Amino acid sequence: MKKALSIALVAALASGGMAAQAYEQGDFVLRLGAVNVDPDSDSTDIKLPGVPNLNTEVADDTQFGIIPMYMVTQNVGIELLAATPFEHDISLNGKGVNLDAGSTKHLPPTLTVQWYPRGGKDGWQPFLGLGVNYTIFFDEKTDPALDDTLGAILGATKVDLDLDNSFGLSAQAGVDIPLAENWALSMAVWYINIDTNATVSTDVGDVHFKTQIDPFVYHLGVAYRF
Repeated sequence: MKKALSIALVAALASGGMAAQAYEQGDFVLRLGAVNVDPDSDSTDIKLPGVPNLNTEVADDTQFGIIPMYMVTQNVGIELLAATPFEHDISLNGKGVNLDAGSTKHLPPTLTVQWYPRGGKDGWQPFLGLGVNYTIFFDEKTDPALDDTLGAILGATKVDLDLDNSFGLSAQAGVDIPLAENWALSMAVWYINIDTNATVSTDVGDVHFKTQIDPFVYHLGVAYRF
């Protein structure tokens, strides 16, 4: 996704004479395209008998983003990041250990207040934003590899995974590059604070740990101004 953003930016620069597009108070802008969640994951130590301390690693995923924005003033907009559900594979890693642990789906709606320094002016529309995120985890599943490992170590016959929902802050930077009167190429990146308390429940005891997902989120798509 980061490479795609760079290619798109180079293409936009090379296109030269693009139509102007000024954002003004009362404009509604809908951004559509790919959204990639790329976790910078870590966790507190996970301690299992006879196993080195383990930490979690969360894989990335790309989904379709639907991102509406409303210009409250000529320079201030309010945006909501929404997308189809993301699904992430989770692994446990430690000294000599790389274990598939499970997966989870989530929705990360993020409400952002944005500043547009060129609001009301033609041309590119860069923006910066600060916001809040509420991540909803659901459909958590353990991997058979984890089930078998906990069965061998603890004698567990039943294993479940639960992740608490998360509330955190976010920061954003992006740009809309005009392609036509109301159309633009849209690129953005967020850093989102997502921490969750995780519980692996078994019929012989539970394992609790805290996971910091803290992803960079990348968007590449188009924007239409109404």
